[in-house]
Amino acid sequence: MIHQNRRQELLSQFDDNCVLIISTNPEQFRNGDVSFPFRPHSDFFYLTGFQEPEAVAVISKDSYCMFLRPKDPAREIWDGARVGLLEAPSVLNLDHAFDINQLEVELTQLIPAGHSVYFDAKPCELDSKLTKLLAQYNPTSLQMPLHEMRLIKEESEILTMQKAADISCAAHTLAMTQVSPNKFEYELQSVFDAHFAKNNTQHAYTPIVAGGKNGCILHYIDNNQVLKSGDLVLIDAGCELDYYASDITRTFPVSGQFSEPQKQIYQIVLDAQLAAIDSIKPGANIHKPHKIASDIIQQGLEALGLLSPKDCLSKFYMHGTGHWLGMDVHDVGKYQDNQQHRVFEKGMVTTVEPGIYIRKDAKIDPVYHNIGIRIEDDVLVTNEGNTVLTKNLIKTINDIETLMSQTNL
Repeated sequence: MIHQNRRQELLSQFDDNCVLIISTNPEQFRNGDVSFPFRPHSDFFYLTGFQEPEAVAVISKDSYCMFLRPKDPAREIWDGARVGLLEAPSVLNLDHAFDINQLEVELTQLIPAGHSVYFDAKPCELDSKLTKLLAQYNPTSLQMPLHEMRLIKEESEILTMQKAADISCAAHTLAMTQVSPNKFEYELQSVFDAHFAKNNTQHAYTPIVAGGKNGCILHYIDNNQVLKSGDLVLIDAGCELDYYASDITRTFPVSGQFSEPQKQIYQIVLDAQLAAIDSIKPGANIHKPHKIASDIIQQGLEALGLLSPKDCLSKFYMHGTGHWLGMDVHDVGKYQDNQQHRVFEKGMVTTVEPGIYIRKDAKIDPVYHNIGIRIEDDVLVTNEGNTVLTKNLIKTINDIETLMSQTNL
């Protein structure tokens, strides 16, 4: 029912003479005849709930049809059961189901004369075929209305995202209790691998486990170096549950105690993050958290003598403070209206993730070299202000050191 309601809501934004066409991902080969685990395209699953590859949904005011793979007993022995054409109408609440192999023959027959077509092509063979078939209709992009729908989360989506956040928070807590000098980064990653699998989830994105100077590489994913005593380790990892993502970063000392310079930088980032989160509420400009975080970081680094008022903050803080979160870890939804930053609305979920990254530099006091710190939480906009979905994960210096002192003896 939830997918039917979404289709009806989307259709309500167009006139009666419209046809919406959307496809899912094909299988992707890893090597030889080995495929990556299949994940449906987020837009397609959002509207259909169908989880098989090679499918095209055709949605109008009068009908809901789908092209999908037919039953194939020989392939199903190897790959598992398919819904098939006979069962699809009842299972998926379709009016008609068609063989995906008949797409070129049947598709245009489902588009009444004079109807407008809405379609977005992805870079894959199936959508290349659809682009050719639909060229005569001069299709209009479906992205804006669909992605704006996805940006405002329903109650069921929020519940799923909260569960994903809770699972990820527990994994980060475990990592803090299991880190020790001379372990490898990949050993710490294995904590997340195991905990996510145990909870029937998967990584929402390639995890970052970055010790020491690697924490100053924003998208470090090698995760293969030794964790050294006295260094920090930055972990950016979150699970995906039922196609909804969490996205969390914590930074903590490998040996359990922050050095004084590490404490100084960490507290600046934490202060910036807390203030940025506090600014999130309905009607607030979505750029405000970044402005607040940037100002606090600038002031903090100036107070330590690491920046002058004339220096550019991007030397130490070179990314935004947040992004939309949902079915995709960098979720859909526009950030501007008429070239102006939009405002927060109830049901949006954003990350808040300020950071400071101090690479080795002859102009900088060596005690600050290779300190990379990011703190990231997932924040839901509510009527009253906001709720931090990841609030169960500790992040103050005292809480981190206390936990680590109790477990890393």
